[in-house]
Amino acid sequence: MKILVTGSAGRVGRNIYIHLMRQYQVVGLDMMPCSTVDYIGDIRDPMLIKSSLKDVDVIVHAAALHAPHVGLRPDDDFIDINVRATEQLINMGIELGISRFVYTSTTALYGYASTPKDKAGWVTEQVVPQPRTIYHQSKLQAERLLQRISEKNSLPVTVLQMSRCFPEPADSMTIFRLNRGIDARDVASAHACAINSNTDGFRRYIISAKTPFCASDCGLLYSDADKVISKYLPELIAEFNLRGWVIPKKLDRVYDSSLAQKELGWEPRYDYKDVLELLDNNFAEVIPVTF
Repeated sequence: MKILVTGSAGRVGRNIYIHLMRQYQVVGLDMMPCSTVDYIGDIRDPMLIKSSLKDVDVIVHAAALHAPHVGLRPDDDFIDINVRATEQLINMGIELGISRFVYTSTTALYGYASTPKDKAGWVTEQVVPQPRTIYHQSKLQAERLLQRISEKNSLPVTVLQMSRCFPEPADSMTIFRLNRGIDARDVASAHACAINSNTDGFRRYIISAKTPFCASDCGLLYSDADKVISKYLPELIAEFNLRGWVIPKKLDRVYDSSLAQKELGWEPRYDYKDVLELLDNNFAEVIPVTF
């Protein structure tokens, strides 16, 4: 099987490319030269897309403008790159005979819906998004576009909505692994599971680290998160005390990835302990806490 990974020079794209190449023939496309990029150029270039799709069976589409681009790029760039280019890519893939399309999306598109008043939001795929920014809007538009194309062409399309996945201060990143963060390696393995699955039609899954919490904790997570964390993970409280870090009093949301675990057979491996390990071993994936 041959797989095209777009956005393969980015952190997530690189992880997906490297994870998949152990099992498949993989080619990558990105504007930036990189060891995981085989085709260099703009995702909007139809000739480049056609060339990169030669003999490709599956497309993994991770290329996009992201949240940090908001305010720096015109709004129409988000629509042009995140929506129109996605439509062109999947349609050309269909013309050339692809068998599956996997789209890397974001939990950020739930926007205001992820943070209800006076309690933590418990976010599943059933929550109706209320996007905040043009970035959120463009990713949601792309998802809806892909659903229409999937249904029209009977093409299996899987959308993976990943939670926070970028380097940030270790104390915050450690907590986010409990409720709204994920390791890039787990993102990559989720994409592999989506490719290997026998799912048909259009599917959408939240991809986030496994949470120790349950939906009934949402009230207390909003008002007394430290007590809830102490109940489930007293060892984490001890780690924070040892390092002089402060446990937050409030968590405003939890992304529930249980559906992906159940239907894709995906198992997130990297939890808060792995954040501490990366920090203690001076990996650049985690930013040291400064005082």
